Amino acid sequence: MSAPERIPPRGVSSSKLSAELLTHGELTVRGRIREASNAVLLCDLSYEGESAACVYKPVAGERPLWDFPDGTLAEREVAAYEVSEATGWGLVPPTVLREGPYGTGMCQLWIDAPQEPGPELLALLDAEEPGEGWKAVAFAEVGEGRQALLVHADDERLRRLAVLDAVINNADRKGGHLLAAPEGHLYGIDHGVTFHTENKLRTLLWGWAGEPLPSWALTVLTGLASSLAPDGPLAGRLGELLTPPEIDATRSRVRTLLRSGVHPVPQGEWPAIPWPPI
Repeated sequence: MSAPERIPPRGVSSSKLSAELLTHGELTVRGRIREASNAVLLCDLSYEGESAACVYKPVAGERPLWDFPDGTLAEREVAAYEVSEATGWGLVPPTVLREGPYGTGMCQLWIDAPQEPGPELLALLDAEEPGEGWKAVAFAEVGEGRQALLVHADDERLRRLAVLDAVINNADRKGGHLLAAPEGHLYGIDHGVTFHTENKLRTLLWGWAGEPLPSWALTVLTGLASSLAPDGPLAGRLGELLTPPEIDATRSRVRTLLRSGVHPVPQGEWPAIPWPPI
């Protein structure tokens, strides 16, 4: 089955309702998204007269990775949602861990958005400099010995995602993981390879590397630091999804961001940009 047309949630008007629908709704599998590296199933949800579409990723369909423990990607996806909710930015669609037709898995609300990021977010420029309104990422080979400058928009929505990725240590922020919903809200999806204890940040959103974090980001990070304290609410929720060392590493990343006051820069011991980038 090819990637289906993205359809809007039906009858869902609040995050609380979305969580109840995702957690308790009856899952009916419509088909499989074959382009995904792991098993990703498009499903219909129905609960107490409400319905919506969702993505269901059963743990049984996860491919083993050399650097992440087996059978943990679903929990990491839910943990990314929990951190996103703690920021107040709503960057990750509602996501829960639940039982489904093929066992325990991640269930995430389906977002109505294009399958590829629009030219207003990412672009390849035949230029040496990004120009006004853009941030340079890297030069990319575009065939026949030609290079183009890969850029992303100097957009606050992307900047929030860049901060979130730094906190959750996202090892796979590709362009195809950006969903710009029709109402203008930007979502990030596919957060299975996150929360590693080692630095594995790989992203297309390096345009602010080394720049001072905005005041609004520092305010949110201060709140995260408090919520991640051992007796904090976020620490409690993550304790059901991650290991203690992974939670400690998350606390450390937040402290580092607050102490440095700048966006992280590529470290060199790990490829900085995921492949393929889009």
